[in-house]
Amino acid sequence: MVFNTLTFLAFFAIVLVLHSLPLPWTIRKVNLLLASYVFYAAWNPPFILLLWISTIVDWYAAQGLVRADRPATRRAWMLLSVIANLGMLLYFKYGTFLLDNFTALMATLGLHYQAPKSDIILPVGISFYTFATMSYTLDVYLRRALPARSFLDYALFVTFFPHLVAGPIMRPTELVPQFETPRRASRQQLCFGLGLMTLGLFNKVVLADTFLAGAAERVFDRGQAPGLLDAWTGTLAFSAQIFCDFAGYSTTAIGTALCLGFAMPDNFRFPYAAIGFSDFWRRWHITLSSWLRDYLYIPLGGNRHGPLRTHIALMTTMLLGGLWHGANWTFVVWGGLHGSYLIAERRLRAAFANYRPGLLGLFGLALLTYFLINITWVFFRAKDFQTAWMVLRGMAGLNAAAEPIVPTPFIVSTGVVVTALVATHWAMRERTLESMLARVPAPVIACAWGLMAFAIVISQGSGNAFIYFQF
Repeated sequence: MVFNTLTFLAFFAIVLVLHSLPLPWTIRKVNLLLASYVFYAAWNPPFILLLWISTIVDWYAAQGLVRADRPATRRAWMLLSVIANLGMLLYFKYGTFLLDNFTALMATLGLHYQAPKSDIILPVGISFYTFATMSYTLDVYLRRALPARSFLDYALFVTFFPHLVAGPIMRPTELVPQFETPRRASRQQLCFGLGLMTLGLFNKVVLADTFLAGAAERVFDRGQAPGLLDAWTGTLAFSAQIFCDFAGYSTTAIGTALCLGFAMPDNFRFPYAAIGFSDFWRRWHITLSSWLRDYLYIPLGGNRHGPLRTHIALMTTMLLGGLWHGANWTFVVWGGLHGSYLIAERRLRAAFANYRPGLLGLFGLALLTYFLINITWVFFRAKDFQTAWMVLRGMAGLNAAAEPIVPTPFIVSTGVVVTALVATHWAMRERTLESMLARVPAPVIACAWGLMAFAIVISQGSGNAFIYFQF
């Protein structure tokens, strides 16, 4: 079940009505838990077993961590959780990838090995809920948090349907306490939540699917070398598409939770207005970048052991972050490029510590940041390296004999949407949506809301899955 379908709207209306009834809080939480299982089962019911395994293992692991009186016992409970969660992730997400690469390695060594055929189906959202549940036992192990007092609250944290399949990646300390006391959205929360859902669906259905997807698909999926204009059009289209798609999901998820009375953290803060790559990762997929920082970068040493260790920690974190997105070497290259950017940025900051750029300098740095980020999106979108190099050659103007593959209307619509999107990010760079809406007259907000809703309806979307569902 995806947010951009009539099925979800009917499902959510029923959940909202049940949650608003004057029932005991425990009953309403059970309703939310059952609704979350229904939401997930709409893809593939047997995969609910994975949710149950993850929930039960981490619940008992956290209880064991609290009761353990020896460091070795605590490490054993922590390893049980990590091995169970990462084991499922490795099998379902990376099993075929590892087999294919092992077969290729054997062939390189002159050994013939035929791996058995595998029909492993990737469970939707496994990367997201695996990280969420691992943070629970890791926080308890590191004594950052106490275990949940109620199994129902913890089970609901794992399966809460707004964030279950594509984030934001929630921490138990952010959501479990909210389940301890009765919650029902106020009128203001309900209106703002519905507004966020409309904004999120507008980003997904209208911008990502209707105006941007076509140009990106023609450049990356046709296997035809693009010219300079087509290559840049397709890359910029995907750059905007993935933001509108993923930020659209996060915004819809946050709005959905708010309609039920629960708060979830922002996942995007206008990233295409970033000045530098550390600034970009403070604005893009914030819950993932903070998870990688807290549970990978800092344990690897962070910036506490000199420049070399810092660079190794940065590169390792970004390479694994790239691999988290998908079982393909193109994602590793994407992560490696971001790791290289972050290392280069740290070295340049140290070399020019006293440099204070003016307005023109900041503009140049922002333009360079945006340009280099778009280079990384080529590897993120391309299915293989052949396609990536073909598009990069086109962006460099080296596909001289290329025939036009992107129709003029697609080029125009991409240019308009990308320009408007980047301009909006810069206008909102130091602001929040809440602070901006507080200064806008109510009739203007109502008019914009109505136009977005109308655009969603007339776009006649086919319920395309969100891009991050495959991760």
